[in-house]
Amino acid sequence: MEDRRVRLLYPPTLVNVPVIHQLIKQFEITINILRAEINPDQGWVELQMTGDAAVMAQAMEWLNTQGIEVEDIS
Repeated sequence: MEDRRVRLLYPPTLVNVPVIHQLIKQFEITINILRAEINPDQGWVELQMTGDAAVMAQAMEWLNTQGIEVEDIS
């Protein structure tokens, strides 16, 4: 198991989309929301992700394909 902290940067078109819910359902990782700031124009969420390193890499790639920028802040 690996722990990783990331910041997800949301574009305006995805602020109201349940991306974290989809992330948890699709990938076998544990998510802990550390902090967040969301407004109608944009948003960011800092997460602690715990799980298999390969699965977390797939999850971060999936987030990128959804239009969310992922920054590693570990």
